Amino acid sequence: MQDRAVVTKYIRAGETDRQRVGLELEHFVLNEMDEGIEFDVLSDLIRRIAEKLGAELVYAEGHVVGYDAGDHTISVEPACQLEVSIAPFESLAKVEEIYQGFRSVWDPVLGSIGYTLVTRGLHPGVEAGRIHPTELPLIPKNRYYFMDRYFRTSGRYGSYMMRASASTQISLDYASEEDMVRKLRLLTILSPVLMQLMENKSYPDSRVAERKGKHLLRTQIWEDLDPDRTGFFPGAFQGKFGYDAYADLLLSRPLVVLTDAGETTWAGEKKLPEILRLSELSEEPERQKAVVEHLLSMFFHHIRLKRYLEVRVADSVPIRKALGYAALLKGLFYYEENLKQLEKLLSGHLIDVEEAVFRTEIQGEEAVIYAGKRVRAWIKDMIRLAETVLPEDEKVYLKELQAGDGKEPKGGARKALPDGRKEVLTDLKERSVG
Repeated sequence: MQDRAVVTKYIRAGETDRQRVGLELEHFVLNEMDEGIEFDVLSDLIRRIAEKLGAELVYAEGHVVGYDAGDHTISVEPACQLEVSIAPFESLAKVEEIYQGFRSVWDPVLGSIGYTLVTRGLHPGVEAGRIHPTELPLIPKNRYYFMDRYFRTSGRYGSYMMRASASTQISLDYASEEDMVRKLRLLTILSPVLMQLMENKSYPDSRVAERKGKHLLRTQIWEDLDPDRTGFFPGAFQGKFGYDAYADLLLSRPLVVLTDAGETTWAGEKKLPEILRLSELSEEPERQKAVVEHLLSMFFHHIRLKRYLEVRVADSVPIRKALGYAALLKGLFYYEENLKQLEKLLSGHLIDVEEAVFRTEIQGEEAVIYAGKRVRAWIKDMIRLAETVLPEDEKVYLKELQAGDGKEPKGGARKALPDGRKEVLTDLKERSVG
């Protein structure tokens, strides 16, 4: 109970009346042959760019694995996917500005050595069957080695998830426990629609090995990864669901990996309370906070609770579509009139969620799900709802949700270099890895 109270207190501290949107976007770093960049090369580029930007370097096991630039962070994911995490802002234009600044530096530097940032739900080479995910090496980070070891037996697709998947994640604020529960439940029911809207495949007929559906490939991988920590959060629609129930589940499931006091160790099937007591760290508040954050990070439900709600159902997509997705969620979940509309439209469909996901995996936008309507009709309805409330300067982002094929435009996301980054780029190109 004391450990639960520590976790609950941490989550409750996220309550806010603000209505911000945060964005995390993962990219594959590939050459023209779909071969990934080597970790040593990427790590060196991160170090050089961070030094020029004045950003704080992030290390793991003595290796540079990211940097913190204040308004955004860069991190290297398990198989050299490059993730940019943008701090939450109420303005989507600000989110776009920060992302474009990131691309303005990284695109030319990577291009000078033959690589580009690619947004897809699955690694194109893996999706095409030219590469098996086990051929993609993990970066030298103990957390990923241990997770890889565990996922070999917890499900069929651990190697796919860690090495060959990339996503777009949106974070939303909640004002209270009641508000969090309301939003999490609605996001859960709406997930099949959002999954299909944000599908980003390289090949229309590609499939995941041993699975029937040719849609939502990344979702299919996560579904058969580890039932203890993936899929939809169990019990979310039970009457007493809230912060305590969320904490109880996390504390009762295998931890796999523990990171504490700067050291990452194997936990396997042990639960956190079997290894250490959070309440016993009360005299070390920063350490206690770090362990709670680690605990929350080791669970990957489609809708994850931290000090915000993290919506994890979307493939990695180009920034304009990601911003359209952010605008959609903002329009649906930050306006009371639309929350009420969602409750009216989606009421009674809880039992249909898993079935709706399965049908969408098989039939995509043509799948008939809630109330006898096809997914594509639900997508249009949701966009229409968001259009009724968003200001004009953010409503424009919604146009990207039904435009184009979801592929990265030729030439990437390059724009004029902001904030003095031209000097950073010039120096890095002169010293490019070779």
